[in-house]
Amino acid sequence: MFSIATQKGANRVSHFDYEYRQRVHEAWENFVSHNDVDYSFIRPEIYESWKRSRDYGVDPSETKTSILNNEDIKKRHKANSLLIETARPYMENLYSVVKDSGFYLILSDQEGIVLDLIGDEDIINEGRRRSLLVVGANRSEAFCGTNAIGTSLVMKKPIQIWGDEHYIEAHKNYACSAAPILNQAGNIIGCLDLTGNYTDIHTHTLGMVIGAVDGIAKELKIRSAYEEIEAMCAQRSSILESVSSGLILLNKNSQIIQANGNARRMLNFGEDAIGRNIFELISIDEPVHYDFSFDSIEKEIFNKETNIYLTGSALPPIKFSMSVHFVGDPSSHNRSIVVRLDESKQINKLVNKVGGFRASFTFSSIVGNSAATKKMVDTSMRAAQSSANVLISGESGTGKELIAQSIHNNSSFAKGPFVPINCGALPKGLIESELFGYEGGAFTGASKEGNPGKFELADGGTIFLDEIGDMPLDVQVTLLRVIETKEVVRIGGKYPKKIDVRIIAATNRNLFDAIEAKTFREDLFYRLNVLSVNVPPLRERDNDIALLADYFVQTLNNPQRRRMHITDEVYQALKRYRWPGNIRELENVMERAINITDDDSIRLEHLPRQVIQGSTVLTASAEDSSLESLKPGYNLKSTGYQLILSSLEKCDGNIKEAAELLGISRRTLYRKMDHYEIDYKKYR
Repeated sequence: MFSIATQKGANRVSHFDYEYRQRVHEAWENFVSHNDVDYSFIRPEIYESWKRSRDYGVDPSETKTSILNNEDIKKRHKANSLLIETARPYMENLYSVVKDSGFYLILSDQEGIVLDLIGDEDIINEGRRRSLLVVGANRSEAFCGTNAIGTSLVMKKPIQIWGDEHYIEAHKNYACSAAPILNQAGNIIGCLDLTGNYTDIHTHTLGMVIGAVDGIAKELKIRSAYEEIEAMCAQRSSILESVSSGLILLNKNSQIIQANGNARRMLNFGEDAIGRNIFELISIDEPVHYDFSFDSIEKEIFNKETNIYLTGSALPPIKFSMSVHFVGDPSSHNRSIVVRLDESKQINKLVNKVGGFRASFTFSSIVGNSAATKKMVDTSMRAAQSSANVLISGESGTGKELIAQSIHNNSSFAKGPFVPINCGALPKGLIESELFGYEGGAFTGASKEGNPGKFELADGGTIFLDEIGDMPLDVQVTLLRVIETKEVVRIGGKYPKKIDVRIIAATNRNLFDAIEAKTFREDLFYRLNVLSVNVPPLRERDNDIALLADYFVQTLNNPQRRRMHITDEVYQALKRYRWPGNIRELENVMERAINITDDDSIRLEHLPRQVIQGSTVLTASAEDSSLESLKPGYNLKSTGYQLILSSLEKCDGNIKEAAELLGISRRTLYRKMDHYEIDYKKYR
């Protein structure tokens, strides 16, 4: 079991100026000369490290090197092979952020011995020439004095050491950020360090290192847990039912020997699956694609995300995190294969430069085969091949963000972040700082360190501006300038920052009407509407309704995971209904039906009244006329009244969500509640 020394209590550098550097340097000179002066302004952890370095006998004017011989290096590598193998991808990901900027990364063991390193070639070569940056070098305080690796290992905490805070004079032009990796007992098993020129370092550097170490520790934890599961599976098959993952035991020919309940639920396997070749029932997509046998795999697989298709099903693939492990001698006929499936979640493994934003949907996630859907997907796929801005239009609940994510994942920006922001959900005074960021002290209540905006976070990727029609006019002006210059200036900042961001905007409003009403800038509209995608409402995609209903029954049927049957009458009622709330409303209706049915069948009685009647009771025009006819003595059981109460209860009194669920505007909902004398606050 592994963990990380958390960021809480991490010792990081917040700000250094020239005066501080001079003071630290003068204090260091006095310290190594054994002069008694005031050292109180120096960070306590640095001063204590200086004292330890002096007690070790470290010469501050000489770079002392200690390198293990080849035999000892091999022993260290063998003892730490799992740590090195696990850490390497995280080191490469983190290095990709700082590549060609003079930074390098070092992985050490618990004693500070260098196990692995990566960095700019010229920096590494120079370090090797001076015998400083080589595998086997000792970076402990006893040999190198105050430095991020050695001091972090002593403190058992992350730390950032800057310039003149180093004990050895030759190290004073560098700034180092390091975090130790601890096991469950609190014992150190290694340390990760990121070093660069002190003028290029930033407080976020330590956070990036902590994030990488967190990812390493979590993956080590997963591997450790999986080894325990493997040992138990080899002893008793009953252990399969005790884990939350889906576990499938196969023989050498990929025939299913046993599958636990979670695996059968995930893959919709029946009891007849036992004894069949697993590839008769499923097919596996990239990045782990195999044809009819796992036996040809040379290495075990740990937590690879992949799409799994169910044979004979028209539904989209299901995304899983898959591991494949072998039990027994590879040459033995009794060799077994254990496949572990975990339902894929959006996990930030680091290192997505500044926040870990990620798009999970692709075009294969889109359910539907109607002509309108095919046309929409075709247009979207063409848009994905371009880097131009895209405007997605469609009613609320039609799935505009799904289209935006699919375009992103199929574009040249797919390796970058996908950063969504709802322009209609933020207060007017907050949206500008959220989009463009702010410098420290830019306004009352602002963080002293400042904060990057969503455009900076999206650099190299895509920003998704949802409900763009609700953006205030003054913010539209700033957005237009960002689009034209491809630069962003933080609030309170002086200098622009170049960004490479693909913009996808979405709206459920008629922007031409907004332009005429002077609430949306015409020049911004044409900047955003280079490519346009119209997402049709569900009422124009009647051939998709049954597929979507089946899909929601499959994905929402938790935790029971029963095999549900939808009657023909229900299919017909769903197709007749107008769906003012579109796909979001259909999902709500199917989830409701799943939860109220007493058996495995969804019948008409499980549908809301307005769906059965095939009437959009609460469209704006219908409810306006109903308001006219209702008197103070209205029937409390009227359909409109009950639907509002039901929606408020389901949405915990959230007006925006309740209005979307009902397929009406917030203004109309407020007017309706006033008429019925409904207090929405009591549902919160």
